[in-house]
Amino acid sequence: MRIRLDGTRAEIVDALFRLRLNFTVAGVSRAYPDRARPQHWRVYLSTTPRERR
Repeated sequence: MRIRLDGTRAEIVDALFRLRLNFTVAGVSRAYPDRARPQHWRVYLSTTPRERR
C-alpha cells in the first residue's frame, strides 16, 4: 500500500511512528516541500500489513 503523509515535520514523524506499530514500512521517500504552505511537507510510504501473532 502507498500512503501519503502531509504536515509539519513533527506531525510526519509522529504519524510514521504510529503507522509502524501496525504496518511494515518498506520504504520512505524524501520530504517534499508543500508550495502552498511553507511549513508543511509531504512524504510517501510503501507499507504492508504487519502479521499478527
